[in-house]
Amino acid sequence: MKHEKIEKSINLMMVLIVVAISIGGLIEIIPLMMSSDATEPYEGIAPYPPLQLAGRDIYVREGCYVCHSQQIRPFRSETERYGPYSVAGEFVYDRPFQFGSKRTGPDLARVGKRYSDDWHRIHLMNPRDVVPESNMPGYPWLANATLDGDVITNKLRTLRFLGDPYSDEQIATAADAVAGKSELDALVAYLQNLGTVRSAR
Repeated sequence: MKHEKIEKSINLMMVLIVVAISIGGLIEIIPLMMSSDATEPYEGIAPYPPLQLAGRDIYVREGCYVCHSQQIRPFRSETERYGPYSVAGEFVYDRPFQFGSKRTGPDLARVGKRYSDDWHRIHLMNPRDVVPESNMPGYPWLANATLDGDVITNKLRTLRFLGDPYSDEQIATAADAVAGKSELDALVAYLQNLGTVRSAR
């Protein structure tokens, strides 16, 4: 029988597995890539300003996505707690996206403007000062690390090369936008922006 021949030949079996996975993957990915809902920004979504972009990179560097997701699934239990469910157009300018896969801490997709800047600063310095039962580590060093304007300017140039619509003026003023700002300022600015466009609708 044909299936016995396949089962006895490990090389043939591996080739057929790769072919099956490739076909299945293409069937899943190609329609999403062609959908404007996934490739066009949601109404009101724009590329991150320099300070928020720096904050996003700090969020990635510190591994915040390991414990916090940024994806609200379309279930009542999630939308009642966190707000409107996530749509692909919200993440067009995220490279890499920050969906996350685990929620040791709460989802942050709609955390923007829920708390004051001061609350976020205290929480990031020592989480237990505002959430006594928190097991999140503190990040006090962020308050003493200043941002490098040249690095941010180069990031904007690179992102424009990749397709983000940054203007010449935005790139030229990027260093001034982060001058004298700490990494803590940047991370707070990033968090305060999360989900504000969609949650306001």
